[in-house]
Amino acid sequence: MRIAFVLAAIFAFLWPVCGEESFPRASAVGRPDPVASPQALPGGEITEYLGPSPKSLNYYLDNNTMSARVFDSLYESLVGMDSQTLEYDRGLACRWTISEEKKTFTFWLDPEARWSDGRPVTAEDVAWTYQAIVDPANLTGPHKLSLERLLPPEILEDGRAIRFQAREVHWQNLGAAGGFSVLPKHVFAGRDFNKINFEFPVVSGPYRVRELQEGIQLVLERRPDWWRAAWPSARGSNNFAIVRCRFFEDRDNAFEAFKKGEIDIFPVYTASQWHRIEDRVQAVRNNWIVKQAVYNHNPVGFQGFAMNMRRPPFDDVRVRKAMAHLIDRQTMNHTMMYDQYFLHRSYWEDLYDAEHPCPNEPVPFDRDAARRLLSEAGWKANPQTGLLEKAGRAFQFTFLNRDGVSSKFLALFDTALKDVGVRMTIQNKDWSAWAKDMDSFSFDMTWAAWGAGLFKNPEGMWSAKEADRPGGSNIAGFRDPAVDALIEKQKTVFSVRERHAICREIDRLVFAQHPYALLWNINYTRLLYWNKFGVPPAVLGKYSNESIYYWWYDEDMAAELREAMAHGDPLPKPPEKVVFDDIFKSGK
Repeated sequence: MRIAFVLAAIFAFLWPVCGEESFPRASAVGRPDPVASPQALPGGEITEYLGPSPKSLNYYLDNNTMSARVFDSLYESLVGMDSQTLEYDRGLACRWTISEEKKTFTFWLDPEARWSDGRPVTAEDVAWTYQAIVDPANLTGPHKLSLERLLPPEILEDGRAIRFQAREVHWQNLGAAGGFSVLPKHVFAGRDFNKINFEFPVVSGPYRVRELQEGIQLVLERRPDWWRAAWPSARGSNNFAIVRCRFFEDRDNAFEAFKKGEIDIFPVYTASQWHRIEDRVQAVRNNWIVKQAVYNHNPVGFQGFAMNMRRPPFDDVRVRKAMAHLIDRQTMNHTMMYDQYFLHRSYWEDLYDAEHPCPNEPVPFDRDAARRLLSEAGWKANPQTGLLEKAGRAFQFTFLNRDGVSSKFLALFDTALKDVGVRMTIQNKDWSAWAKDMDSFSFDMTWAAWGAGLFKNPEGMWSAKEADRPGGSNIAGFRDPAVDALIEKQKTVFSVRERHAICREIDRLVFAQHPYALLWNINYTRLLYWNKFGVPPAVLGKYSNESIYYWWYDEDMAAELREAMAHGDPLPKPPEKVVFDDIFKSGK
């Protein structure tokens, strides 16, 4: 929608100056989303497993996939993104300009953008949210990083426009200025931001919080009055009238609840749950529960045992590499995970292909290599105890754990550690307590899994200046001048191809320092869900993981499921494997 200007002087002021570019060039909001099904209808309910009970639903205070999932349903940013091309598109802003030197970004708020209480979304809301995030008193951790590259914004046009000036040229500045979720100033101003955790009475997104039962569930309710509901690009998405998000501290307990029908969808992260589940669970065997492997373009993250490089014994690269040699990944993958995974040798696996092979040599299980490295680092066995010692200090550390599923892997790791003279103590904590310890770097070693961004930005996780930021992503405390120089270099590179080349070099340097003992991963999404939902042919979006964004409740399918279960009859078998590119190449 174009903004009507009454005064010629204002029109002249706002008209793009020489060299300024105006966006979006070709918005997709007026076209149907090609993934969404025209058969999708709003209504019905779905129950998801969200994870353990969170310490906060405020994504700015609790930086994880759970809070991000909720926040994306409640709040919006100035710019959105085309789900197929990844080009920035309209969000709360109907248009924006970028200056020729790529340091000034001006956004015009869509005059139709509304909060759920009917008040318009204004530049005041954007500016207040920015200030709340960058305020040193607020525990907004990694969210500060990108916004600190911007000067405080200037409000224009009586609150209808806002301008950000970047301190330096950076390819991510547009995403930084336009990509953060905007909160309502009139609701939260004057409150202690660090205590805004669970109450979000006014929202702008497609859902609102209907109910929160601590430790049990969060209930989200679809907003029929969402200001963007009539956009063609929004049709066929966010379909459920009610989304119940159940909390379970233990994923195995959530899986049992799923098999009982208390949860409708269960993304599988554990190989033993996936492997031949149809032999163990009648509901899967009868196709009452759908089992599907979905291949799309979702970026591949990494996981591993993160070591705290800020203090002994893991401040020595030889010790860290020795730990990697003591994880028998091949045996674990074969005996515990049915060879379903590939073994990591990179922090950005999806940057490598036939044209760009990965140069990092995998670290094999090798006790002798570990012993040599530990000896080089000055650790010698005490002949009486058998434990390694250095300067009168025994080699012992605590593994901070938050997941009971990890126990079998840690047991095998512990056996190898004992064999070389290292004592590991496992400390089990729930998610909230684990997160607090991680925020304050109160750990020796822990299991950490990270998702991957569509656009690689190494700064948050590998920059030295992020090593001591509470709540940040550089949990290992990694510091390396050569990596810092490359991080600085990629900031002004606008070519994705060239940035990827720089990131591959960063990956090589980081890998050589072994801040993590890398583990394993998969390159597809494993889904189990009760067969009562309509799903598009591709099941998931082009770049999404286990999102229900395009799904809907199908009354006829739900009735067929109830009848089949009542009579013990199987349902027709849906495809076990879905490949996004195959679906769209075939024109389905």
